[in-house]
Amino acid sequence: MAFSINLLRPQSPRVDPLNHLEDYDSSSSTDSEDTARHARSRAAFVPSTSATGSSDSPRSTVFLFPPSRPIGRSPVSSTASSTPVPSRSTSPLPQFYPPNHSSSCPSDTDSEPHSPLMRNPNLHPWWRDNRRGWWSMSRRRRKRSGYVVRTLKRWMRRMLRHPFFPSQPITIVLTLILLSVFAIFLTLLLIYILNPDKEPLPWRAYCSIPSLAPQPSMPFSPHIYPEIIPGQLLAPFPPPNLDSLPPAGVFIGIFSVDSAFERRMLVRTTWASHPRSRRGSAGGDDGTGTSRTLVRFIVGQPRKDWERRIKLEMEMYNDIVILPMPENMNGGKSHTFFSWASINAWVPPVYGQFEIPPRQFSYSNHTALPPSFAPHDPVQVWENVHSSKPRPWVRPDYVVKVDDDSFVMLAELESRLRVELYMKQKNHNNTALHQEGISSKPGTHNTMHNITSLLPSPHPLLHVRQDVVNNDPLIYWGYLVTNRLHQFMAGELYALSWSLVEWVAKDPTVKTLVRGAEDKQTSKWMRAHPRASEVRWTSEHCWIYDHPRSGTVYSHGFLFPSEAARIRRSMQADLEKMTQLGVGTQIPAMAGSLVPTPAAWAHSSVSTFGVRYTPPLPELTSTQSVEALVEGSDMSTIREGNPMTPEYAWTHREGRKTRYEGKRVGGTIVVHFIKKNMWYLETALALLEGEEFSEAEKYESQRAALDAVHVAHMSQRQR
Repeated sequence: MAFSINLLRPQSPRVDPLNHLEDYDSSSSTDSEDTARHARSRAAFVPSTSATGSSDSPRSTVFLFPPSRPIGRSPVSSTASSTPVPSRSTSPLPQFYPPNHSSSCPSDTDSEPHSPLMRNPNLHPWWRDNRRGWWSMSRRRRKRSGYVVRTLKRWMRRMLRHPFFPSQPITIVLTLILLSVFAIFLTLLLIYILNPDKEPLPWRAYCSIPSLAPQPSMPFSPHIYPEIIPGQLLAPFPPPNLDSLPPAGVFIGIFSVDSAFERRMLVRTTWASHPRSRRGSAGGDDGTGTSRTLVRFIVGQPRKDWERRIKLEMEMYNDIVILPMPENMNGGKSHTFFSWASINAWVPPVYGQFEIPPRQFSYSNHTALPPSFAPHDPVQVWENVHSSKPRPWVRPDYVVKVDDDSFVMLAELESRLRVELYMKQKNHNNTALHQEGISSKPGTHNTMHNITSLLPSPHPLLHVRQDVVNNDPLIYWGYLVTNRLHQFMAGELYALSWSLVEWVAKDPTVKTLVRGAEDKQTSKWMRAHPRASEVRWTSEHCWIYDHPRSGTVYSHGFLFPSEAARIRRSMQADLEKMTQLGVGTQIPAMAGSLVPTPAAWAHSSVSTFGVRYTPPLPELTSTQSVEALVEGSDMSTIREGNPMTPEYAWTHREGRKTRYEGKRVGGTIVVHFIKKNMWYLETALALLEGEEFSEAEKYESQRAALDAVHVAHMSQRQR
């Protein structure tokens, strides 16, 4: 009966689940048609009346979720008449969970209040607070966020389906080759654009009339000495009273690595100890000038495989300094070296008496016991230590940093630094520039100093400064490189006076500028000096150059004073032509074929910029091939088809006395970029070896002597 009554009762209206979903969040719902289809397939549970046929059932409407009620177990009396409710949502989407409703299913909510599968209405997960997930994102927003990805995919598909896109193995390989060639070409192009050294330098102007060379302008340029006077010839070096000055104390640190044993041995046996390097040419001065010059090798912490070798080498030669840092080139090694030198650098005192007494500086009274000697140390050091009264050592006047691919003539280097130490620059108002810190015209080329002398000499050239009380010189000496980006002393060799070394080691600002290209960083240190306007940037452009085989903008043949004199005469003749044509001497202008071009001022009889060196003739002997590397020599100009033979050119070469014009110093200081040991030996043969007179000069000397005897005999017969 109850069943029949239930059939006659009008059915309760059904609630469409989709309409119920729209009522829930119609503003934000963006489900696709697939979502709607999924919702229809999962229709809500529709309860029927109870078995008792009760017509006043409270649940005449289908709910996706039960109404809100306290958490807990339902009364037992209501379980029989209650409408069964599904225990989980009909939709898997989290947006359909009501925020504060709990299930009315009589499940074990009491025993599992924190089950991860059951919602706790008291907890608000972080991902639901003020955040909308990807499922609630509007369709327009999803389209906008994926537009870039879809565009890339679409273009990628078009490119892959393009008929010209390689699809076969051979075409893929060819494409990779073309891309590699393009990458190499682009890299070389960038290197060329960023490289400031695109044209050979006018080194002939540097060695004769520096004002003819283009003068690059730099913002915040330091005061560079000596100043350039338009049209003035570069006076020959040295001044006549050089040897009357006490020698300068020079500590040279050669940057090396643990594995460069062969290069260190080449240095020890050549320019570090050779008499012609320490004494100079034309008989020398018995090593007096370099009696205070020491050479040491500077290395970082050696690797494990080289530790024992370095220790044995140190025991043998006593000329290696190990810095407390890993080996590096631009990671602060230079600053560590100068910091070490500010504490541990010592040189011998002045031995002997000189016409001019040594200058007194703030560090002159600092002394220490002599350290262990190296085999290539000056002879005077060994003589003094074996005497009855050995003298203590003192602080150096200069600390010099040198690369191990540089060949240094010690007598030449010391003589230039000695002149700077005892020299006093003057401007047009005869005011000492080292005190004023101003320069009338900055320049970049080492002309002869405009200096006078306090000596009673009829032709003075040196001015000896006597105001020495706590007035240490601030000298930054080397080869000045100037381009559109930088201005610094080249890293193959540069020298700092002792006051600068002490300041570099202690200044906190310098310690923040230790990483990077070390020569450029050193120039930044000089600009950061509190007396930066008084730092004397002294440049030497003529006698510091690269090896003739290197082919760089700084390379030319091995240069001697005799060839430099011929260049000066040639450039002076060119200057007279320019003056007659009314061309200025400051800028090398094109004024017809009579005026030489800058290319002519960069000409070398040995090397050509950017071209690999080849000997003038094949099958030259070793001595003849070295002679062919000398600038202006007959051997360097000989070519195939030339009537001059190599034997004739060798016989009529210049001897060392002629090349040095009878002087002790005045020639090459540093030859750089010696990347091969063979080039190193060539440099040693060219600068250290050779006879004082060639065969032709000996013959001419004998012939002149015979002619003199013959003339004397004829004059006696006439009487």
